Amino acid sequence: MPRLTRSVPKYRKHKASGQAIVTLDGHDFYLSTHGTEASLNEYDRLVGEWQANGRRLPTKSEEQPSTTVAQLLIAYWEFSQGYYVKDGRKTDELPGLKIALRFVRQSYEDTFITDFGPLCLETIQQRMVQSGHSRKYINKNIGRIKRCFKWGVSKELVPVQVYQAIATVSGLRRGKTEARETGPILPVDEATIEATIEVVPKVVADMIRFQRLTGCRPGELPVENRR
Repeated sequence: MPRLTRSVPKYRKHKASGQAIVTLDGHDFYLSTHGTEASLNEYDRLVGEWQANGRRLPTKSEEQPSTTVAQLLIAYWEFSQGYYVKDGRKTDELPGLKIALRFVRQSYEDTFITDFGPLCLETIQQRMVQSGHSRKYINKNIGRIKRCFKWGVSKELVPVQVYQAIATVSGLRRGKTEARETGPILPVDEATIEATIEVVPKVVADMIRFQRLTGCRPGELPVENRR
């Protein structure tokens, strides 16, 4: 009886070409120049999909689409630059969105839209875990990626079935993932607030007092108080 193994296929060097290579289901995949970040990212992507699909290669679409993931990301980022704006200023959503889309680009930049499915999104999700991001932050970023594909459907860049498929990927649940948990954000103690008010400029001190009385956020302060 053959010995069962749960080992991961090795990242190897193809001596003749200098390319990195990995063998999955008897097929050799060349990953770019051995030792480069691009080859390691491609290795992580292929092996991640292979593991998520029960240690076998996912079945790819036979249809040859014209739109790549990179084209979708570029179009959505351009749209977001004008959409996530409030009072003439770009909102805090953009930095988070940029990080989320970067994870997609690193592994699936050249992938056709119709070949991007739930296993791809789960692979990205796991890469975020391995990068040390918190569970809540990962869930928020996966939501951003889904929103990108939903927008793509409205612009006829993404087939609706592709978005419906990736929408089935669940968020990470507390106690069911290796992703770290964040502690509660506690209010600043009164002694620290009073000490801060004594050393900051008068206008900043007034802003702090106003926030203490009203409970508003910095971005919700009246315009005249933010000058």
